[in-house]
Amino acid sequence: MYYLPQPPFLVILMGLFISLTCGSAFQNLMEQKLRTWTKNPEQANSYRLETSGLATTYWGICLGIWVFLGGGFLILGFGIIASYGVALPLTLFTGSLIWVQLSDVFLQLKEGGSKALDLDDFI
Repeated sequence: MYYLPQPPFLVILMGLFISLTCGSAFQNLMEQKLRTWTKNPEQANSYRLETSGLATTYWGICLGIWVFLGGGFLILGFGIIASYGVALPLTLFTGSLIWVQLSDVFLQLKEGGSKALDLDDFI
């Protein structure tokens, strides 16, 4: 007789919860940083994302996504090592790309102001 274990739906919900809570904290920190930047744009490090709070919450989002993806692979029937082993490089690669893009946007804001991000100029 073939035994199918209960799918780990709780793991997926935990990953989603981690991502959402860290995401709301990241949003609040980002809004606070943008408010500080608009009040004092001459500040040298105001455009940098490498502050401990932003980095911690961002990689917390990535941790939640990793748990979510790993749980999804577990539901599809993969083993635990294979599930989280495949989900880890996917999460790290995507998270790193997004982090670099956010850093570039902040740098564009510093150099050209909000006009640098105006998409209507490209039409």
